[in-house]
Formats: sequence, C-alpha cells, structure tokens
Amino acid sequence: MHGMRDSLLKPQWFQILLALADKDLHGLGIQREVLSQTDDKMRLWPRMLYGSLQSLSEAGWIEEREGPDAPGLEEDRRRFYGLTEAGRERLAEETRRLESYLRLAQERRVLGAEGGLPEAEQG
Repeated sequence: MHGMRDSLLKPQWFQILLALADKDLHGLGIQREVLSQTDDKMRLWPRMLYGSLQSLSEAGWIEEREGPDAPGLEEDRRRFYGLTEAGRERLAEETRRLESYLRLAQERRVLGAEGGLPEAEQG
C-alpha cells in the first residue's frame, strides 16, 4: 500500500491514529476516544471501525498488541491496537499537512479577527 502514504488520510483513519497516539486501545475504546476527541461529531460504527482497523493494519500503521491482563475474565478477549513507528510517522505527516492548511486559513482571516465569521458575513 505504498500509494497510501502519498494520499490524504481518510478522516476516520486520522482520528483512529490520533486516538492511539498515546495509548493502546481496544475497538470500543477507540470508538469512545474518537467520539470524545471530535466532540461527538464522528461516530465509528462497527463495520467502519473494523474495516478501518484492517486497512490501517495492512498499511503497517497499527498492529495488534497485548492488552492489560484481566484475571478471571477469560471471555474478555478484546483485541488491543497500537501505533507502529510507521503509523506514528504517518500521523505526524498528516498533522503537519492539516496544520499548514490551518495557518493559511488564519493568514487569510477565514474566521475573522476573533475566530468568528468575517465581518462581511455577520450581517
């Protein structure tokens, strides 16, 4: 999946990588973290979540990890995921790209002086 490195990340992929930036999580943990970090605007339904996890794994950006031991909970066989070094690099690359767009928007005062709408649009 070399071509994926040069393309934009899908929004849900960026959010998943971001959720895994500082801790390993299982699927439900990723869902909750993405919901939280997007102010409840991005809900990853199971099909999208697990399809994305498979794609990110195939790209070499995440990998399955050992979860914390939960003594006596044999039925709790959650799969935990974590960033690989390549995934961390890809997340940083995408963050720099988004940051450059934000800087340009700020320079052009897209949100106005105080971060609100430009004066012409306030009506």
